[in-house]
Amino acid sequence: MSVQEFPILDESSEQARVASAIEAASERLRSLQSADGHWCGELEGDTILESEYLLLLFYLGRAHEDRFRKGIEYIRRQQLPNGGWSIYAAGPTDLSATVKAYFVLKLAGDSPDAPHMARAREAVLALGGLDACNSFTKIYLSIFGQYDWRKCPAVPPELVLLPDWFIFNIYKISYWSRCIIVPLTLIWAFKPKCDVPISISELRVRAGFSRRARAGRHTNRERLWRVFFNTLDVVLKAIEAIPFKPFRRRALDKATKWTLDHLDKSGGLGAIFPPIINTIYAFRALGYPVDHPAIQSQLRALESLEIEEDGALRVQPCFSAVWDTALAVHILRATGAAEDDPAVLAGARWLLQKEVRAVGDWKHRNPDGEPGGWYFQYENEFYPDTDDTSEVLLALSSVRFPHPAEERERENAVTRAVAWQLTMQNRDGGWGAFDKECNNEVFTFIPFADHNAMIDPSCEDISGRTIEALRSLGFASNHPAIRNGARFLHEAQDFSGAWYGRWGCNYIYGTFLALRGLAAVGETSGFERAANWVMEKKNTDGGWGELQHSYDDPMLKGVGPSTPSQTAWALIALIATGKADSESARRGVEYLVRTQKSDGSWFDDTWTATGFPKVFYLRYHLYATYFPLWALSEYRDAMAS
Repeated sequence: MSVQEFPILDESSEQARVASAIEAASERLRSLQSADGHWCGELEGDTILESEYLLLLFYLGRAHEDRFRKGIEYIRRQQLPNGGWSIYAAGPTDLSATVKAYFVLKLAGDSPDAPHMARAREAVLALGGLDACNSFTKIYLSIFGQYDWRKCPAVPPELVLLPDWFIFNIYKISYWSRCIIVPLTLIWAFKPKCDVPISISELRVRAGFSRRARAGRHTNRERLWRVFFNTLDVVLKAIEAIPFKPFRRRALDKATKWTLDHLDKSGGLGAIFPPIINTIYAFRALGYPVDHPAIQSQLRALESLEIEEDGALRVQPCFSAVWDTALAVHILRATGAAEDDPAVLAGARWLLQKEVRAVGDWKHRNPDGEPGGWYFQYENEFYPDTDDTSEVLLALSSVRFPHPAEERERENAVTRAVAWQLTMQNRDGGWGAFDKECNNEVFTFIPFADHNAMIDPSCEDISGRTIEALRSLGFASNHPAIRNGARFLHEAQDFSGAWYGRWGCNYIYGTFLALRGLAAVGETSGFERAANWVMEKKNTDGGWGELQHSYDDPMLKGVGPSTPSQTAWALIALIATGKADSESARRGVEYLVRTQKSDGSWFDDTWTATGFPKVFYLRYHLYATYFPLWALSEYRDAMAS
C-alpha cells in the first residue's frame, strides 16, 4: 500500500481517535485481569514443544490418550506449504523442528507415503538430514532408537562435580542451560531406550552428501576452541567406554540431588518446558516409577501448560504471569489510572506476594547479594531475574497503598529488590538476566551448546529498563550504577544508531528500551542517529516490523511486516528522542488507531519476542494489547506538553 492511502488526520480528529483508542484498550486490558489481581496471557512457542511432549507421552505409554491425538492434530495444522515446520511465524523451515514433527507424526500412524509426509521428508533431506540436526534433537532421537548414542556429544554427569574455581562449572553457564543440562547428564549416563514400531532412516542423506556450510567465517580463536572441545568430546567418549569410573556414583548422586532440590517452589524444574521434560526422562532412567511424586509433579507442570482449542492441543513453554502483571500495572498507570486505582492496587498486591525471599543459584556468582526481586512465572524461587525485577519496580514505584501496613510492605520489597538489582550489575556496566558475569563465550563452542544459550551476558534492553526503573525511584543521574549503565548503552549502540534486542525482536526492541533508559538520565548523545534509523525503517503502511531473520543477518535489522507491538516500540523510541511531532510518529499512531480491533486489542501476525536468538522465539499474546496502549498514551502526553 502506498503512503497516500493512509492520510494523516487533522489534529482535532487525531486527538479524538487516540483518546478513544486508549479508552478501549484500557478497558480491554482491565477485562483480562484475574480475580486475584494478576494478568497472564498465552505464551506461544513453536511445534518443537508439542513434538517433544508427545514423544514423552509415548515414552510413558500414554499415546492412547486424547491429548496425544489432539497434539498430533495441532502439529499437522502448523506444517508449512513446502513441507517443513518453522520456529517462528513467517519463518523458513527449521530442520530440527521438522525432523521431530515428522517422527512424531509417523509414530502416530501417518503414512510416509502421504503427501504431507513426503513434502516433510524432502524438506529434511534438502537441509542435510538427521546428521545435521542440533545436539538435543539427536539425543531425543537416540532415546527412541533413531540415532546412535555414540554420535551424540558427551554430557557426562561428572560436570556437576567441577568446583567453582574451575574454568567451567554449572554455575558459570546460564540458568536455562544449567536446568537443561543437569538432568541431561543423567540421561546421557544411562542412555535410556524406548522401542518404537517405526524407523525414520529415510531421513538420512545419501553417502557423500555435503550440506552447504553456513554463511560467515570462523575466527582463528573460534576454530581453536572448537577443535579443543571436539577433541575433548572424543576423549570423554573413550573414557565412557572404560568400565571403571571412580567419580560416576558421586556425580550421579549430586546431579540427582541437585535436580530434586530445585523442584521446590519451582512450578517444574526451572519453571520452563525443556528442563521439565529432561527431568522426567532422567528420573525414569534412574529407575523412579511413574507414580513417584517427583515425576508426578513434573507431569502436572506440563499438563498445566496445555491449551486445548478447536480439537487441537498446543503447549506453552512456561507462564508469564509476573511479567504480564508488572507490565499491565505499569502501563495502566502510564495511561492515567490513579495510583490507588483498585485494579492497579490488586495487581500490585499480587506482585508483592511473588517477591523472592530465598537464596537461589544467582548467589554463586553474586555472593554479596541478598534475596530480593521477582521471577517471570507463577513460581520460580531459585531464579529471579533482573528484567522482571526492573519491570516490577517500575510498576510498584507508581502505586501507593492507602493502608500504612501495605505501603510499608511495598516500600520494603522495593528496597530489597533495588539492593539485589544493584549487586547484579556486571563489570561492563550492563545487566544480564539471571546470573552475574555469565559471559564466557568459550562455552558457546562446546559441542552440546548448539542451542545458542550457554551464557547470559549484559543486555541492552534489560540495562535500559533497569536505568529507567532506578530513575523512577529517585536515583540521581550521576549515581555510579546509572552512570556505568549509561556508559554500557553508549558503547553498545550499533553503527546504524540502533541497539540489539536480546529478549524482544530485535533491534526495534533494543532501541526502544535503550532510548527509554538514556532519556531518563538526559543522556541524549546518539539520539539523532537512533531516531533517523527508526524513521528509515518505517513501512509504507505507517507501521514497523522486524522478523527474527535479523538475528542471523544484521543487514536485515528493522525489516519485516508491520506489527502493533513493534510499531508501539518504534513510536515510544521516537517519543524518547523528542520526535513525537514527526510525520513518522503520526503515521505510526495512525497505523495503531487503524488496526485496533473492535474489542480494544490488537494482534501481532508475526512473533515479536525472543527466547534464544536463532533457536527459539515467542509470541506473547498480551504484547499486542498493552504496548500499543502505552505508545498511544505516551504520544498523547507528549503532544499535550
